[in-house]
Amino acid sequence: MKLKVFAAAALAAVMLVSCSSADSSSQAGGQQNDTSTSAERERKDLEGNVMEKYKDQIVEIPPDGYDGKDRSLTYGEFKKYTYYSNTAERETPVNVMLPVDYSEDRKYPVLYILHGFWDTQDWMARPVVSLPKILGNLQAKGEAEEMIVVLPYIFCSKELKTCTGMDAENSLAYDNFINDLETDLIPFINKTFSVAEGRENTAITGFSMGGRESLFIGLKHPEQFGYIGAVCPAPGLIEIPGSPMHSGQLLESEMVFPEDQKPYILMISSSKADNVVSASPDSYRQAFTKNGVEFLSHELKLTAHDHTSVKPHLYNFLRTLFH
Repeated sequence: MKLKVFAAAALAAVMLVSCSSADSSSQAGGQQNDTSTSAERERKDLEGNVMEKYKDQIVEIPPDGYDGKDRSLTYGEFKKYTYYSNTAERETPVNVMLPVDYSEDRKYPVLYILHGFWDTQDWMARPVVSLPKILGNLQAKGEAEEMIVVLPYIFCSKELKTCTGMDAENSLAYDNFINDLETDLIPFINKTFSVAEGRENTAITGFSMGGRESLFIGLKHPEQFGYIGAVCPAPGLIEIPGSPMHSGQLLESEMVFPEDQKPYILMISSSKADNVVSASPDSYRQAFTKNGVEFLSHELKLTAHDHTSVKPHLYNFLRTLFH
């Protein structure tokens, strides 16, 4: 039940009280309080226990055929677009996949998926990731909603067009994507396509540096993103002493969400066999646990720092969105 339904019910109760006698008003007022208490309880149940629902549904490795082609289905396709980034002061590429039966008469939720260091907006659109098939197969089984999927180019710098090295300057260009996203990309997506706006209709996730940025963006804009994910996120958001990559963006105490803007879903996926950033995802888990932030932990044993970890994350994350 949506919050606006609760608000309408409360308003109807107030109108009933105003039209009743003093005695009946007292009785109706008691009923109103009961309704308000029930509504608040259900709101907390919806927003606070959504992740609890999915804890037992997360699978380490998806079932056979989850990424295969079903010849009876039609799958979405990524198409290339460009938008002008005032943040980077240039035309910027973005890949967008619309639902197969996309119609301007409907409004669709949006999922933003961010690529990793050195990569581009095309990384997640590669056949080896199988994103259209994973989503299409889940939708055919009723396990995923129709949605618009956006793959942006997240290296955002006025001085550098592409990534030139693993250092602080380049890392800050990835961090600058948060400004491009809010100022340029989201307005472009909302204007160009039939979008259902609101945090309940907006999700973000990413791989490696893109996972770091998705968590950073989700923490900085909880009013914008109700669903937040990351797979093999790196580096950490807090300072890593001696690291040439980054001085840190947040204090550990800042890795928390406002009480009324907690994410419906917060999921961290990683592999214990990832020899690239094996410790980094744990730093996020530890910070969230210390701050009392509820999250879904999806751990893999044998996958690598590549699509073999990304695909299981997408399978699990897509199943949680927009229900």
